[in-house]
Amino acid sequence: MQFTVIVEEGPTSWGAYVPDLPGCVAAGETRGEALQLIRNAIEFHFEGLKEQGEPVPEPHCIQRGG
Repeated sequence: MQFTVIVEEGPTSWGAYVPDLPGCVAAGETRGEALQLIRNAIEFHFEGLKEQGEPVPEPHCIQRGG
């Protein structure tokens, strides 16, 4: 299962979030750090859903173009 991750550069850091997983966000000093932290945040989010007996949602955001 693949989820879309949006990565944005801010004035002093990088941020990342997953539109299909509300509240699943991360920030780092570099793009690479933000990407690693969002991977961790996604895993943590899934663990929380499973502990609560909730299903992992299907991804709805898609990338178009080529």
